[in-house]
Amino acid sequence: MTRVLEFIVALIIVVVVGVVVGIIMPGSGHVERSLVVSKDLRQVYDVVANFRTFPDYAVLRTYDPKTQYTLSGNAYGPGSEISWASQDEKVGNGKLTVASAKPEFNTIDTTVNSAQITWNLDNDWRGSDKHFTLDLVRQGNTGKLTKITWSYDVSYGFNLIDRYSNLYIHGQPDGLIQYSLNALQNVLAGVPNIDYSALDPYISQTKPTPVLLVSTSMKRKDGLDGLNEATDAAVKQIQDAAKKLGVQTTGPRIIFTTNYGDETYTFDVAEPINTDTLTVAGQSVKLTPPTPPSLNDQLQPASSSTAATPANADNNAQPGGKDRFGRLIVDNNVRGTLAFGGPALQAVWNGTAAGVPQTRDMLKAYAQTHGYKYDEVTYRLYDILVQPEVKDNTGAIQTYAQFSVYLPLQDSPNGGTVPQQTPEQQAGIKQPAVMNANGQPASSSSAPAPASSAAK
Repeated sequence: MTRVLEFIVALIIVVVVGVVVGIIMPGSGHVERSLVVSKDLRQVYDVVANFRTFPDYAVLRTYDPKTQYTLSGNAYGPGSEISWASQDEKVGNGKLTVASAKPEFNTIDTTVNSAQITWNLDNDWRGSDKHFTLDLVRQGNTGKLTKITWSYDVSYGFNLIDRYSNLYIHGQPDGLIQYSLNALQNVLAGVPNIDYSALDPYISQTKPTPVLLVSTSMKRKDGLDGLNEATDAAVKQIQDAAKKLGVQTTGPRIIFTTNYGDETYTFDVAEPINTDTLTVAGQSVKLTPPTPPSLNDQLQPASSSTAATPANADNNAQPGGKDRFGRLIVDNNVRGTLAFGGPALQAVWNGTAAGVPQTRDMLKAYAQTHGYKYDEVTYRLYDILVQPEVKDNTGAIQTYAQFSVYLPLQDSPNGGTVPQQTPEQQAGIKQPAVMNANGQPASSSSAPAPASSAAK
């Protein structure tokens, strides 16, 4: 009997001590890890202000490769959501929601030195008010570095069992942050180092459009003169072919970029036409979208051709047949196909054609940080001359040319479809108008009537 009483007393002491310790233990938990990345603050902000790239850097699929993700809510910013499901107990089921993002994305420029993103967490970890906070601080002499501090906070209240779980906060929460933060650095490393804060891109739903095109190339060292020469020669071939076919060109010239190399720029020049059915070599042929070339064709080195010899010239090409891209062969140089179709990220450039390559790079960086999938080999970037340059009698520029630059988009393998709008569109931010030589919007009397955009 004495031993029983001793056991009961000992048990009571243990319980009392456990309760006292539980009461003494903190009612909340906090853990954080930091890392400095060589990326601009705006790029880091955009990546963590949406969840479209979260599966690429979250450690969850390292634990369980079969983890399934579902995107919901807004595509970007507060209200963005991602949920996951896994049979692995270490991963389980859960959901993250962007609770806040400060400051507003469109206010972040080189003068903004810090930002903060908060994700609310809903999973089976103990506690309440669970959330991750990502504090971003601009660093470095040029401000091109960003310190990311990723923290986890939880409230335990007066639940003693939950308070004891604080002993394990350096387990799963800490591990998720540490491993995911390192993987986030790798994701950011793939984004081009370019400032796109002045870009106001839109997502456009483009329609399939019949075009005639000519493949050509130029030496980069020849600059704008070489580009204009190659483009003019291609346009003449297109217009001559259109005349023979009895069709009309209906819009401005389009350039599809094939390869913007260090020495050679290879591209297609195209013009939209008023019909999708052409009669070639006595046959009536309905134009179709191009198809990717075979793997062997893709591995072949590009031809060092000039404007007179197409860069993708097909041997034994016969009018009425199809080339290796599935495009209708109109003659030795001219092809017919359906261009565009589907969503594309689009931005405006006012100036000479020399600024178009930089705009293309900005669009690619923007797409990567916002989780938009693209394949520039199969679905090439293109630009449309919406407004030609206007000069006065002395040759001085009165109105800059305006180019509309497009990056075709596809649905994400992470399960996310292409959003209907970019954050800029949702915020009602207007794209730049045609600009005069002083960088101000051009008056309607100083510029020709804008040509219609074939991509819209």
